[in-house]
Amino acid sequence: MSKNRFAPKLHVKKGDTVQVIAGAYKGVQGEVLEVLVKKSRVVIDGVNLRKKHTKPTNDQPGGINEINAPIHISNVLLLDPKSGTPTRIGRKEVDGKSVRFSKKSGEIIA
Repeated sequence: MSKNRFAPKLHVKKGDTVQVIAGAYKGVQGEVLEVLVKKSRVVIDGVNLRKKHTKPTNDQPGGINEINAPIHISNVLLLDPKSGTPTRIGRKEVDGKSVRFSKKSGEIIA
């Protein structure tokens, strides 16, 4: 990591639909549930499932639960809003704000 005190600009945000492009889950699409900026990782719904053993507490029973483990952000690509295919993103300024746009279709990503 760089010694920059500001968070780096990442190509995905919480709520984006992405496709895994490398690893055991290659080709799987899902929604980003969480972005871990300092570790450059993302948690995607239904991707990289792991079993977690939990002890019972006062309000929850114990057992074996499946959780979504994070994967590295370089292994995912954002899906193009127009065609639904994986695309790289660019940044440009529109009305004084920096926005993301699809490199394939040129469409702005919300």
